[in-house]
Amino acid sequence: MFTGHNSKFWDERYQESEYAYGIEPNQFLTSQINRLKPNTQALVVGDGEGRNGVWLATQGLNVHTIDLSPIGIGKAQALAHKNQVKINAECADLTNWNWLENEYDLVVSIYLHFAADVRQRMHQLMLKSLKPNGLLILEGFNLGQLQYQQEYDSGGPKIPEMLFTPDILRQDFSDGKILELTETVTDLSEGRYHNGKASVIRLVMQKAPNFKSV
Repeated sequence: MFTGHNSKFWDERYQESEYAYGIEPNQFLTSQINRLKPNTQALVVGDGEGRNGVWLATQGLNVHTIDLSPIGIGKAQALAHKNQVKINAECADLTNWNWLENEYDLVVSIYLHFAADVRQRMHQLMLKSLKPNGLLILEGFNLGQLQYQQEYDSGGPKIPEMLFTPDILRQDFSDGKILELTETVTDLSEGRYHNGKASVIRLVMQKAPNFKSV
């Protein structure tokens, strides 16, 4: 998901019976399973039709999932019901959502790209919402994806300023401890809209125990 589009765009994308990005969780997220702890509080931002939030719930986490599209939220709830788990699925615009401080043990952001003028603020709010020592897991498209979009039509914003670089993420999360930050080319198989070779960036970050918000 990226916020260059409004809820109408996402409603139209999600209104088909099939899941636009599939029902399987993101592979980078699942690769972090050893970092996850059951019965902890997780926030999944821009979770679309719920594939990542539902997977976290199947791992025993208490999941709060947020998306701009009411149709996406409805499909997330249906997916949770199918998997016999519960999630707190909320329809909201993250740019004006009431972010709470020190609320979550885990924040997950998978392919959530903001406009350049709000991106840093949103990333800082994700950090603020974590409890001390809480974890952020993020995967998104980097600048190299512009080439892969042309060759493979594998997804992501076509606006360079909405894509990530290591320096951008280091700046946005400068008050956290980076545990992992890598760029790679991967083969996406995430439904209809994330399919083919793609250039991505992956981040695992921990909030400092003495973090002080401004």
